This record gives sequence, C-alpha cells and structure tokens, in this order.
Amino acid sequence: MRRNQSGMTLISFVIVAAVVGTALYIAMKLFPMYQEYYAVKSAVKGLAAEAGIANEQPAQIKQKLFRRFNIGYVDDVKPEHVKIESTGSSKIMHINYEVRVNMIANLDAVGRFNVDQPLTGQAGY
Repeated sequence: MRRNQSGMTLISFVIVAAVVGTALYIAMKLFPMYQEYYAVKSAVKGLAAEAGIANEQPAQIKQKLFRRFNIGYVDDVKPEHVKIESTGSSKIMHINYEVRVNMIANLDAVGRFNVDQPLTGQAGY
C-alpha cells in the first residue's frame, strides 16, 4: 500500500509567511498608537479623580494633565487638542487628536482619537 505525502509546498509556505509577516508589520506599526491612546485615557481618568479638580482654573488643569502625559510618554497630544468646558458647577475635558503613522512609502495609517471626561474630583467616576 502506497501512502501519499501531505503538507505545505514551498509556494504555500511563502504565501503564508508573507500574510503573517504583513499582519505582524501592521500590528507593530499600529500598537504604539493605541498604547498611547490608553495612556491618555488613564491620565485623564486619574486627573478627574483628583480631589478639587473641578474647582481649578483650566490652565492649572492643563498643566497637571501635561505633567501626567510627560510621565506616561504621551507625545501626540498638544495643548491645542485639549478643551475644558465649564458647565455650571462642573467641568468637562475634551481631547481630540489625530495620529499619522507612515506604513509604506506614501501610505499612512490615520488614527483619530476622542476622549471626553467629566472632571468631578471623585475617585469612583
């Protein structure tokens, strides 16, 4: 009785390696963008939980926020991306920014991020 060998040919192996390599390359390029987004969210939530933050001036709030960004290695958020809106006795922080990552030659991946956080000064929010 004769048995046939089965398995991948060289061409199918090269195709699978190219697909896996492309997926890894894209993930490697996009991961830092999302890692920074989660660092922004963490810094904003931590700032919102600070006692008395809702009573401070917007300039002081931005200064504290950018100190946290400096510690968390957040580079893509600039002061013009941060808006603090006063609504009566509370404040809401809006951060809208865009990150461009060069993929191949003139092809870029663009990530648009939006973080909205009420500044309450309560840890549970």
